[in-house]
Amino acid sequence: MIKRIAVISIVAIFASTNISSADSNINYLPISTVTPGATNPAVTQSTIASTICVVGYTKKIRPSASYTTALKKKQLASTYSRYGTLQTSRVEEDHLIPLEIGGSPKDPRNLWPELWKGTWGAHKKDALENKLHLMICAHLITLADAQQAFATNWIDAYNKYFTPAGTNP
Repeated sequence: MIKRIAVISIVAIFASTNISSADSNINYLPISTVTPGATNPAVTQSTIASTICVVGYTKKIRPSASYTTALKKKQLASTYSRYGTLQTSRVEEDHLIPLEIGGSPKDPRNLWPELWKGTWGAHKKDALENKLHLMICAHLITLADAQQAFATNWIDAYNKYFTPAGTNP
């Protein structure tokens, strides 16, 4: 009986921390006290035409892979140990407020290891980033509203901009 309880406990612990079983939305959102988001002061509503709405803008300001990989390793070993892995290939070091929405390029408060796979993996957030970027540049949404959508809960924003009312994503 003791062995069976131990096995069940080990399986429960593994399931709650393993990336492949991360079904709760909380696993797909950054830890808000660690990664609240940060904006780039050079990007304002009045500068979008010369910053984020210029093709190639993000390539100029994107931090180096060596910077983001080092930060990702540090985060996975400490504040983001909830994923239960140190494998950097399972996560993308992502900007909570995306660069194309005026997010800060190197501020650690704007970067977190985002899961690649799962219901709300990185590709879903990428789609929202692209859509809101286009909406900002077309003056269909303000920069501040788009930044706030990411800083509060990007999954809720995805559902707002992609999911018809009354349906599931």
